[in-house]
Amino acid sequence: MEYWDIYDENRVKTGRVMAREDWHFDMQPGDYHLSVICLVEQRGTGHILITRRKEDKAWAAGWWELPGGGVQAGEEPLEAAIRETREETGIDVAAAGGERVFTYSRATPGDHNNYFMDVYRFVVDFDEADVRIQADEVAGWQLATVDEIRELGRQGIFLHYDSIRSVFGME
Repeated sequence: MEYWDIYDENRVKTGRVMAREDWHFDMQPGDYHLSVICLVEQRGTGHILITRRKEDKAWAAGWWELPGGGVQAGEEPLEAAIRETREETGIDVAAAGGERVFTYSRATPGDHNNYFMDVYRFVVDFDEADVRIQADEVAGWQLATVDEIRELGRQGIFLHYDSIRSVFGME
């Protein structure tokens, strides 16, 4: 079972953890969890590796997104970004010197699903043959241009697009 640290509204760890599957029970008003998403840019082309969510996902099924996921209890956000990218895409970004380029938070008190989202950027040398998706999480992948991501966002099928579009140079 995967556990996540619980944070307060100032992004300070509370000392409590939650089970990933039981977030709606473990989260109290004012609690947050931390997730990461990773902009993986193919060096030299400017293309961005995006993945498509499986159709059996509870929300945003079939939508496109950047690789990412929850930061596990005791894990640093950069470590989570590297781990999630490797797990979901097979691309090892550890040596790429990734940096956090953006953070936002979302509070949805009725859902008990408040979160902080860190966006990391990695510029990596990789070929299409290097991409190995995690079949139980990811339905497909694509190397996309910023214009293609903008179009997916316009269609309303790119997860977190409105919150992160500035990362792509879109305001």
